[in-house]
Amino acid sequence: MGNEEKILILRNLTMTYGNHTVLNGINLEVGHGEIIGYIGPNGAGKSTTVKIMLGLLQDYKGQVVLFGEDISSGNPAYKRRIGYVPEQAEVYDNLTAMEYLTFTGELYGLDRSFAEQKAKKLMEEFELGDVLHSRLSSFSKGMKQKVLIISSLLHNPDLLFYDEPLSGLDANSMMIIREMLAQLAAQGKTIFYSSHIMDIVEKISNRIVLLFNGSIVADGSFEELQAMSEKGSLSDIFNQLTGFTDHESRAAKFISIVEDGDMNE
Repeated sequence: MGNEEKILILRNLTMTYGNHTVLNGINLEVGHGEIIGYIGPNGAGKSTTVKIMLGLLQDYKGQVVLFGEDISSGNPAYKRRIGYVPEQAEVYDNLTAMEYLTFTGELYGLDRSFAEQKAKKLMEEFELGDVLHSRLSSFSKGMKQKVLIISSLLHNPDLLFYDEPLSGLDANSMMIIREMLAQLAAQGKTIFYSSHIMDIVEKISNRIVLLFNGSIVADGSFEELQAMSEKGSLSDIFNQLTGFTDHESRAAKFISIVEDGDMNE
């Protein structure tokens, strides 16, 4: 296998916190141009996997190879080829959008003036050109999310990690970003896309990896996952493979409590 034939390789990745095993021997190989829908219930280990690959968590067992190099070597250069939008992102609210994006660009090694020019053009494409010099504290959630997406792309990375990237965005912006991800993948960029909105994962991913209790329980195209399941939508497949099948009865019980006129009976 060529040094970068696979952009990402996880071998027997295991992570424990005390007596609790969060990741239980994850094995995964990802090539160029793949959009991976990385899904699972809360607590399944999705964020832990991503944080390990980003170098934010250290005490794991197994092997993580990005761009052909084991990240345990300590060389941080690979991070410049990664873009990341976390689910709960902290932005520096006292900075303007331009200041924040320029700062981010410089962290990734971009020249300041080049980062400023690129940030200005990208903000204009997102119809945010008129607030380029406004403080982020005045931005709505959707506007901040656009700035975070721009910051993840400013340095033209090869590997993108997106955790609920469409949170707070209007329908038009969601369509633009979905199309943008497809075009990035067509250019050979690799995208790890994590979301609880199953219909979007179903539409944009060419491969879906389902994590449950720290293990991969499904890995394949949507059509391949359909063949494993009795039901059609990704939500149904997700519920079946994770054993969550009592949603209807629990919803009915919730409604019965809501409608109960006398809780003392």
